[in-house]
Amino acid sequence: MSKRDFYEVLGVSRNAGEAEIKKAYRQMALKYHPDKNPGNKEAEDKFKEAAEAYEVLSDKEKRQRYDQFGHSGMGGYGGNGGGHHMNMEDIFSNFGDIFGGHNPFESFFGGGGGARQGRQRQTKRGSNLRVKVKLTLQEIAHGAEKKIKVNKQVNCSSCSGTGAQDSASYHKCSTCHGTGYIRKVTNTILGQMQTTSTCPTCHGQGETIANKCKVCHGEGIQFGEEVISIQIPPGVAEGMQMSISGKGNSAGRNGVPGDLIVVIEEIEDADLKRDGNNLLFDLYISIPDAALGTSAEVPTVDGKAKIKIEPGTQAGKVLRLKGKGLPDVNSHFKGDLLVNINVWTPQNLTSEEKKLMEKLRTSPNFKPNPGKNEKSFFEKMKEYFQ
Repeated sequence: MSKRDFYEVLGVSRNAGEAEIKKAYRQMALKYHPDKNPGNKEAEDKFKEAAEAYEVLSDKEKRQRYDQFGHSGMGGYGGNGGGHHMNMEDIFSNFGDIFGGHNPFESFFGGGGGARQGRQRQTKRGSNLRVKVKLTLQEIAHGAEKKIKVNKQVNCSSCSGTGAQDSASYHKCSTCHGTGYIRKVTNTILGQMQTTSTCPTCHGQGETIANKCKVCHGEGIQFGEEVISIQIPPGVAEGMQMSISGKGNSAGRNGVPGDLIVVIEEIEDADLKRDGNNLLFDLYISIPDAALGTSAEVPTVDGKAKIKIEPGTQAGKVLRLKGKGLPDVNSHFKGDLLVNINVWTPQNLTSEEKKLMEKLRTSPNFKPNPGKNEKSFFEKMKEYFQ
């Protein structure tokens, strides 16, 4: 079953700002929250769908990737093709951001029992990394696998990212009693108001470390490097971005690593110029070849291709080699190779060549005589690119 458009899910336009997206999600979260709709499977599905849409559209990089590639861009080129599906625990862990630092359903709907208590702990997330990958036209045409060495924060080699000397070093936080949050009840004219905030002692982890790792000093991370294999799909273009989930900086302390953002750079080809999915090549032929006809080899992304030059070919004529361009990253469409014919005029003639050219100049066949219906170069190019 195909996924609904994320903008349609939240009921906002594609130009919606951050505040409008956040407001729309708040309204849907309140409307379809499971505690407000007990046993309603349809409401629960809409609740999850709205949370997944908000997670993408509220993140600048994810939203840009979604706008470019749709749902297929959420899998990091090689994922499941439709992005990940959030579970209820992921959704509740994000309420601290969308509802201003606390989960309103704790006070609105009674807290949801012990299972909800476990969802309150904050999961630390590592930061994203950005790298540039340079590709030749041949690599863009066929796709490529690139292995790059990335310097980044990795899990501590001594404590494996836990931050503790040993498992016995972990203790339930005495301030929040393991929940990761502290609650405060305030008396107002409307009655008692309960608010929830992140525990200042354990910073939302729910646990403290008695004996910290001596290598990372309890952070769970250290600087290191990793060789990462990146699968580049055919048809990418300059400035496009890919996201590889979990290959960014480590968060340590059992947190979630960030993503690796890969920015595409094209290496300029010596012969072929890119125009969207089409490739352009300037072919130079002599006056005799243009007059008598000939054959020539032109470069393509797959090697050489032989083309025929008809007798009487005029300068500015464009030959189209269908399907010899670049593939489209979002479809099966493939561009063409457009060969622009240039007739080369010699500049340094011998005396014998000059005499021959003088004889030819007097011939009626060598006088310019364009037909009445002959189209201009610009008109021809306009037709080719339509």
